[in-house]
Amino acid sequence: MPITRICMVRHGETEWNAEGRVQGQTDIPLSRVGVKQAHAAAAALCQHDFSAIYSSDLMRVRQTAEPSVRRLALPLQLDPDLRERHYGIFERMLYTEVRSRYPEHYARFNAKDPDFDLETGESLRTFFERSLRALNRIVERHGGEQVLVFTHGGVLDMVHRHARELGLSAPRDFGIPNCGINWIEVSPQGWTVSCWADIAHLDTARDDL
Repeated sequence: MPITRICMVRHGETEWNAEGRVQGQTDIPLSRVGVKQAHAAAAALCQHDFSAIYSSDLMRVRQTAEPSVRRLALPLQLDPDLRERHYGIFERMLYTEVRSRYPEHYARFNAKDPDFDLETGESLRTFFERSLRALNRIVERHGGEQVLVFTHGGVLDMVHRHARELGLSAPRDFGIPNCGINWIEVSPQGWTVSCWADIAHLDTARDDL
């Protein structure tokens, strides 16, 4: 099987990102900053050739993808399996509120307990399996091609861990910035991170603010 290259982009900033509020699968639009970031990412991404574009169906990701879809003139294929983790009782709350209202739950969450589902949400293990299922489908459909995927920080976390064979509970030693560009290569030998958290294109977005 030839190498499949997947360019993965986290959505742009939202107001909830800026204020430290848990989004999960709550459908939130991009902020003004996030819209600028999406256009800056599109200017960088249109320098590459892609055979397909995939996206989470949540608004903040679709809005991030739209400028690239227009520039690349490819249809946007939505996949709910590319959604963020469902954070259950934490969703819509500030992280500071979560720590004060649910200290025991927060401790299990912070320890990355792989089987803790946040009561009404999704465990890390289930989320990992869903994220990899989505990416494996893309690889099966587009073997040997170059594909663009817009998604969430949590999905990127799961993919990075899989590529580096890190456990779900291992401390995270890599960043996942809003609108960062990340490249994964998939071959018969496994998954490889070839570029991670590239935000050079966002200098333009900052200059425009």
